[in-house]
Amino acid sequence: MRRPVLTACALVALSALLSACSPAPPPAKPQASPTYDLPARPVRVNEVPIHAAPVTDGDTRFQVIGLQTGQASLSGSHAEWPAKGQFVTVRVVVENPGRSTSRFDARKQRLVTADGRAFPISDTAQITKRQPVEIPVGAGVRMEMDLWFDIPKDARPTAVKLYGDPPIGYPTTDGVQVALT
Repeated sequence: MRRPVLTACALVALSALLSACSPAPPPAKPQASPTYDLPARPVRVNEVPIHAAPVTDGDTRFQVIGLQTGQASLSGSHAEWPAKGQFVTVRVVVENPGRSTSRFDARKQRLVTADGRAFPISDTAQITKRQPVEIPVGAGVRMEMDLWFDIPKDARPTAVKLYGDPPIGYPTTDGVQVALT
């Protein structure tokens, strides 16, 4: 009668000994976060798609997605306006990944040309095209808009310098430059 008990005990001990010698299982692969299924959209007429990675400045994340150059004039809902040189439009996604409201100020953004000059937005164009000039960006909010610049006819845009909302306690940010290629 003792033999089956001893055999069972021996098997349990042997099993424990063998499992202690076996290699540890491989670590579990981290699961990718789920993503939204957003449909692809056609690029707008006369716009060139820009395939730039998202960048962050201060409390704001940006992604440049489109560029239009050489526009002699623009028309809005209530006006038509000629460029002093050429209008350049940069399509940008602005996102607030934080938990507090931040501000987006289009007047801080700069278009950089091949000769190193930096141009501010055209207030007239921005307003005529009904694009935001200064706007609160709520927590977790993502929006897409155009930045309108009026630069000399012969100037060639090469980058846009984007400025986000400074974190609390900081007066400004350094800005981040994105190539327009």
